Parts: sequence; C-alpha cells; structure tokens
Amino acid sequence: MSGFRRGTRLGIDVGKARVGVSRCDPDGMLAVPVETVPRAETSIDRIAELVAEWEPLEIIVGLPVNMRGDETLSTADARQFAAEIARRTDAAVRLVDERLSTVSAHAALRSSGRNQKNSRSIVDQVAAVVLLQHAVDTEKSTGRPAGELIERDEEPATDV
Repeated sequence: MSGFRRGTRLGIDVGKARVGVSRCDPDGMLAVPVETVPRAETSIDRIAELVAEWEPLEIIVGLPVNMRGDETLSTADARQFAAEIARRTDAAVRLVDERLSTVSAHAALRSSGRNQKNSRSIVDQVAAVVLLQHAVDTEKSTGRPAGELIERDEEPATDV
C-alpha cells in the first residue's frame, strides 16, 4: 500500500436519467453506496453538497467508452459533467474507464435476488461502488492514481 494516497473518495456514475454516488473510507478498504441523484439542472448542485459534506481527496467519475475503448456520446456527456464538477468544487476530479461497471452492478444485484425493475433505483449507486472500488484497487496495486486528471481550466472535449 506504499503508493496509496490516504483520503476519502467519491465515485460518480453519470447516466442519462440518474447519477449514482458512492464513497470509500480514507484507507480505501471499502466503497459503499451514498445516493442516487436524479439527472436534472440541480444534479451538480447536489454533487457539490456531497463534496462539501465528505471533503474527498478526489472524485472518480466513470468514463463510459465502448468495448473497443472508443468514445461515444455518453463519453462526451460524462466528460462535460466531470468538468462541471471540477469547476464547482475544490476536489480533484479524475475520469476512469468504467467499461462493465453497470454490467457488474446488474450482475451483483441479480445474484442478490433483485430483478432489474426493482433494482433500478440503486443500480447507479452500485455501479458507482464498482467504479470507485476498481479505481482504489488500481491505485493500491500500481502506486499510481487511476484514470486521467481533469485540469481545472480545461474545456471538455465534445467531438465524438
């Protein structure tokens, strides 16, 4: 655990209808669900409130690329959402490849006996947990933070 930076982190799974939020303890032992934020004009406001409440070392935002690693419309949306979080908060924001996090979340919920319909309200939180745990585990195993850091004055790429 030599290269692991101690500190709470928030995980953000950006979706068209909902935004899943998770957090981990300062030692990165366990990521847990926080809440599902409805995707609306006020989404960033709520994320900023959660950042103020938890004071994370950094925020991990899932970057949805396709299975070949290519960017899509959802990728551009996540980049813009992450850039807005970076502009509105003091926390560092990192974009991390989230391929399969939602698939893993659905599989975990299915194996716990929940069907897709009755797990819709929490699947985004679970996807954020999967994403955040992956990022923390990556940093622990490599000694380097996962993903790419968003520069504060950077405009998000919108070409898809």
